[in-house]
Amino acid sequence: MSLFGRIKNLLKQPEPPKPEKSILTVGPGDVIEVSLVTYQVTGRTRNSQRNAVLLTLQDGNTVRYLHIEERERTVYALYEPIDGRLDSFNEVPTTIELDGTAYHLQEQYAGRVTVAGKTPFSSGGEQYVWQFQSDDRKLLRIEWQDGRFMLYEGTAVLPADVQVLRGS
Repeated sequence: MSLFGRIKNLLKQPEPPKPEKSILTVGPGDVIEVSLVTYQVTGRTRNSQRNAVLLTLQDGNTVRYLHIEERERTVYALYEPIDGRLDSFNEVPTTIELDGTAYHLQEQYAGRVTVAGKTPFSSGGEQYVWQFQSDDRKLLRIEWQDGRFMLYEGTAVLPADVQVLRGS
């Protein structure tokens, strides 16, 4: 290498370090741990208006969904899909009873979502969400997009129980 090439390499700025993956930036291919169970992230649905993400997690044949929303503090909820249907998104009730548990409407919102990987809805678009909570703190989530409903039942997760193990 010439003298000029060596001087050029000495004066060159080093590359800035890559930022670490946060839980809101993980995506398909990453590995996270939730309540001591290791999952591979296979999909990601992001609602940027609410600063919220719904991650599709897989552990073997088990599929779960981790909802993360950054508010005053970051809020986590782990869901499992359940079978069920509703007739119209205009007629979602404010109280739903499932298996003897009464769920009360806590929050309702709509927004544009983007998707990556394997998600319940194959493309992004306008999505409507209803979030319910029971008296014993169980959670119910209903999503409607493109004429299709998805129902989930779950529980809140402590922030200390969620860790990013490996990012791609």
